Amino acid sequence: MSATESACFSTPEESGLRVETLSFERIPHQSRLFLDYLRDPLALRRFYPSAIRFHHELPLRAPEVLAAHTTDRKVLCDALSEMNVAWGAGAETVANIELLREADCVAVVSGQQAGLFTGPLYTIYKALSAVKLAGCLRQRNTKAVPVFWIATEDHDFAEVAKAEFIGKDCRLASVTVPLESHREGHPVGDVVLDDSINRVVDRLVELLPVSEFTLDLEALLRDAWKPGRGYGEAFARMMTSLIGQHGLIFLDPMNVTMKRLAAPLYASAANRSQEIAKALEARSRLLEEAGYHAQVLASANSFPLFMHDAKGARQALTRTDEGKYKVKALDSSYTARELADLAALEPERFSPNVTLRAVVQDYLLPTIAYLGGAAEIAYFAQTTEVYRVLERPVTPILPRSSLTMVERPTSRVLERYGLDLADLFPGPESVLSRVVEEHLGADTARSFTETEASVNLDLDRLREKLREIDPTLAEALETGRRKINYQLEGLRSRFHRAQMSRDETAHRQLQRAFDQLYPEKDLQERHMNVSSLLARHGRYVVDWIYNAINLGSEKHQIVYL
Repeated sequence: MSATESACFSTPEESGLRVETLSFERIPHQSRLFLDYLRDPLALRRFYPSAIRFHHELPLRAPEVLAAHTTDRKVLCDALSEMNVAWGAGAETVANIELLREADCVAVVSGQQAGLFTGPLYTIYKALSAVKLAGCLRQRNTKAVPVFWIATEDHDFAEVAKAEFIGKDCRLASVTVPLESHREGHPVGDVVLDDSINRVVDRLVELLPVSEFTLDLEALLRDAWKPGRGYGEAFARMMTSLIGQHGLIFLDPMNVTMKRLAAPLYASAANRSQEIAKALEARSRLLEEAGYHAQVLASANSFPLFMHDAKGARQALTRTDEGKYKVKALDSSYTARELADLAALEPERFSPNVTLRAVVQDYLLPTIAYLGGAAEIAYFAQTTEVYRVLERPVTPILPRSSLTMVERPTSRVLERYGLDLADLFPGPESVLSRVVEEHLGADTARSFTETEASVNLDLDRLREKLREIDPTLAEALETGRRKINYQLEGLRSRFHRAQMSRDETAHRQLQRAFDQLYPEKDLQERHMNVSSLLARHGRYVVDWIYNAINLGSEKHQIVYL
């Protein structure tokens, strides 16, 4: 998704950053659907009807977005103002909320769960991608503001209760909020922090390196993550403190006003629940027939909304043989019409499932584009059917920026051993062997290679002579050859381990490179929390990330700090 026309705002190079790119095709565990979407989104128009190739095409769909947006902007923006000001929003965010009140203003949206201390780095990347795209549209005379949807209605607390970071020993470490803070089945937004959060912050500060930025980082954490504060609010406060100067608007969908504004769509989805379920089931089959995977398990008996019980836990509704919908653990059942009426009157008792969530978001907001990751792009191939059934314009989904930040000590290790990020993908054993072969034990490695070549050459000569005498002897020799080569390879592996044990410094440096760049055999952005970078570089790193984001690139970016 790049183009020949001028870039939006600064490019990484103009900001003085050294950036390399890596095709996602070279990164392990990428789905075929995601890769094909990056390669040519227009070729997948049957799954993504509003797909565009370049982000600068977005202004063309502004009239359609504005015509379909019926949410009361005054009520919406009043609620957004109240929320964001309470979270410490500055003048830039307040100005953007005022701009959103205008009937010709659209929104660039991204979102993520409310992770501990903002969660993995890609949360920051999503937020700043939205900021940069909204600014780009304004440069092209399209009124646009960035909005971040905090997924507080999600109930998987274990996924957001941990923050991973690089400690003072340069190894991967983590801290976790006690899981008992969360009640089973309840939205994460219901979690209220208790005194244990102080101990979590204490532990994080203890494990991070001490620097000139330590006091500011600790103040940032303690100001946002306080006992008695809701999990979503704590997340919003820290995000606002970090990137609020860019005017990003945060939205909590559990807000009562947001629920009431979404009520008409909830009711419509309930009324057409069976049609939605059948459409999703058919779309899943179509994806699988095309050789792709269905991200969401679709069933013709599913319901697009969760119902919250008297204690606030969300419950899935399933269609019975009689055509009604019921919660598995409860005796009462409802018709689709009864659920629609209830959703219209008491929307706070409902929340959308994963296939309806984006439609609710784009009903509340005049969304011109959503910036998402690989899994969200895959989800969207199914979600587009819900837009169609509910007669909503389908929002284009664009890939959010994907980055790996390489700090100078790690960069020096890579340079010393002639490695790059892609070289880490096969895993530590492969890299350690290569470093021994090419650097630490190159002479011995050459001797192994020469010995293997010499032995096999001699065996080749012997095989030809044996074949003339008795072909079965030549076959027996091949069996022996395999055993000899197996023994040599085993001895070579022992040599690698012995050499690496002798050079503990190299082993330690390489292990730290893995922890920092490819932790748990996954991209850095999916594990490392921003506190790692803040502790070492201060808040300047937020500007570096902003400058590194390249809206015209569909590749993974490797940023050298």
